[in-house]
Amino acid sequence: MDTATDTVRNTAVNRALALGVLASGMLMIVLDGSIVTVAMPAIQDDLGFSPAGLSWVVNAYLIAFGSLLLLAGRLGDLLGRRRMFLAGTGVFTAASLLAGAATSPAVLIAARFLQGVGSAMAAAVSLGILVTLFTEPGERARAIAVFSFTGAAGASIGQVVGGLLTDALSWHWIFFINLPIGFAALALAVRVLPGDRATDADAGKGTGTGRGLAARADVVGALLITAGLMLGIYTVVKVEQYGWVSAHTLGLGALAAALIGAFIARQATARTPLMPLRIFRSRGVVGANVVQMLMVAALFSFQIVLALHLQRVLGYSAAETGLAMLPAALVIGAVSLGVSARLIGRFGERNVLLTGLLLLVTLLVLLTRIPVDADYATDVLPLMFLSAGFGLALPALTSLGMSDAGEEDAGLASGLFNTTQQIGMAVGVAVLSTLAASRSERLLADGAGRAEALTGGYHLAFGVGAGLLVTAFVVAYVVLRRRTR
Repeated sequence: MDTATDTVRNTAVNRALALGVLASGMLMIVLDGSIVTVAMPAIQDDLGFSPAGLSWVVNAYLIAFGSLLLLAGRLGDLLGRRRMFLAGTGVFTAASLLAGAATSPAVLIAARFLQGVGSAMAAAVSLGILVTLFTEPGERARAIAVFSFTGAAGASIGQVVGGLLTDALSWHWIFFINLPIGFAALALAVRVLPGDRATDADAGKGTGTGRGLAARADVVGALLITAGLMLGIYTVVKVEQYGWVSAHTLGLGALAAALIGAFIARQATARTPLMPLRIFRSRGVVGANVVQMLMVAALFSFQIVLALHLQRVLGYSAAETGLAMLPAALVIGAVSLGVSARLIGRFGERNVLLTGLLLLVTLLVLLTRIPVDADYATDVLPLMFLSAGFGLALPALTSLGMSDAGEEDAGLASGLFNTTQQIGMAVGVAVLSTLAASRSERLLADGAGRAEALTGGYHLAFGVGAGLLVTAFVVAYVVLRRRTR
């Protein structure tokens, strides 16, 4: 009896430690994405970046990360998700060391690209590992809530940490801080993450793992989807420079669409498809990914545009802006970790998701009325409580996105879910920032002051974001089914 109890306890402890490893890895990736934005001015002054070149500190990471997620997720199914997570975390940690030690723009951009590669390898399989570790519905809901919290709150925490590190030490430390986290995650992951017996064995069939993989993987399909996503994300991130109807945007966008279309056509006929189209038979998977793209695109207006308003209109410093956004992270954490799993268990993922989306629509609608001379205590802080919608929507959406994925497709479903997140982010940045800038320029031309013009542009971004969330609500209501608990 005692032996059986100890075995159960040890298994539960191992699963808890594994969840901690996966959440820490995701937190490191999310922190890196937001922490860099705060340090951009210091990086430009120190390394001598041109204004156009500075954007590649972000773009190099985003292009590598977004374009490789789907491929990394499927390779995780074939080679082993544990193996892919360890390799990705190792690449990301090594690239962080290179980025922190960079003494020229070229080295930093190359390091950021490698960070994106490592992030894609680790993030693409994290959800796949999680859903195979936690099979009981209540446990899985709680685990997904913890995992979702790290993604939702990581951006706000990154702004605080980035501002403090840059002001107190130097921008180099925003990358060096990844080293102890990465080493600790690797050391613990080796001990607690489960091996993928079926996938590892299948991938190793034949005379060697490499040849077994080559026989089972769709190399042409991998090249098509990686090239298509990379070109598509590059096109989107350069929209602000070239415009939506320029020959550059339309030409490269058409080529990216053609590559992705060729990939889909190949998956329908390939003997060993990289992305079996059976995954799109699930209304839950399709609906959750569409809703996620819309929601992430819209929420750029809260996480970034509101931060810009605090800095450019109200005159907050980088550290002050991070601290001002911190209540949102606390609210999201309290809801994600405290109540979301219980609500999902009682009312179902769909109902919790719809409630979260309604809260977020309300948040962005109210932000369209934020005044030029806003007072933080009365005009901004009360709205932070509506960010509870994040804490409700993200765990429910993650659960729906992974709900119908079988053991053999868990890595693919995880990679797909993360890919649509990055596409939504890229589109949100391009669309909302372009609309806000255009609106501000028109107001300046009409004689408005700088603060009024910026505020008018931000109001438009908040309004469009609210419209995207309303669309996400409609899609979720129509497409996602109620599931019997």
